[in-house]
Amino acid sequence: MLTRTHKERKPKMNKLKIAALVPMRHHSVRVPEKNFRLIAGKPLYHYILSTLLDVKEIDQVVVDTDSEKIMEGIEINFPDVKIIKRAEHLRADTIPMNEILLYDCERVNVDLYLQTHSTNPLLKSETVSAAIQTLTSQIPAYDSLFSVTRIKTRFWDQLARPINHNPAILLRTQDLPPVYEENSCIYIFQKEILKQSRNRIGLRPLLFEMDRMEAIDIDEELDFLLAEMMLNHLSKGNLV
Repeated sequence: MLTRTHKERKPKMNKLKIAALVPMRHHSVRVPEKNFRLIAGKPLYHYILSTLLDVKEIDQVVVDTDSEKIMEGIEINFPDVKIIKRAEHLRADTIPMNEILLYDCERVNVDLYLQTHSTNPLLKSETVSAAIQTLTSQIPAYDSLFSVTRIKTRFWDQLARPINHNPAILLRTQDLPPVYEENSCIYIFQKEILKQSRNRIGLRPLLFEMDRMEAIDIDEELDFLLAEMMLNHLSKGNLV
């Protein structure tokens, strides 16, 4: 696989130094070997690294992993990507992601951090670029950003109470006020925000809306099959 070298990458346009952080575990419960399993002909993690390396605003791409297989693959196919070998005390399934990010931020000193996942293979470089530009143009009014997917459907809680609609007024779903799902594709934050609140989402976050298909996150086998179908569809020159 051909990858973009450091000298070939697009020139940086932003004044803030930005690093992209991508955590990748070797072990996966619901989709075995998910991060390096082949999807549409390539290991899953190849998609997100190729996307991030093509974002002109990003100065450094960093992978935090405990997987020797992923480390070896990155050294061969993505030599510009920095690898952080995950510390032993951060490898348990119960460790919150924010603790891993704190560890990584102490080892990568930049102005702004963007975190995403290898499980977002349909995420586009232009979307990542737009998210960065959206936040950097509105700091300090907003202190962080996370990506969301707009949903218009009727929601109920576990006690059968309506959340976003009045059952006595049967509006069409397209006329309902939208709710937004945190889709785990993009988080942008500063180190101080993360250190103070131990949360990648600050006190004044900006919601960045994304297309539903682009936001597919592989969390279970059905997601994997859907993402592979879409990647094959796109590889034939079809539009989403």
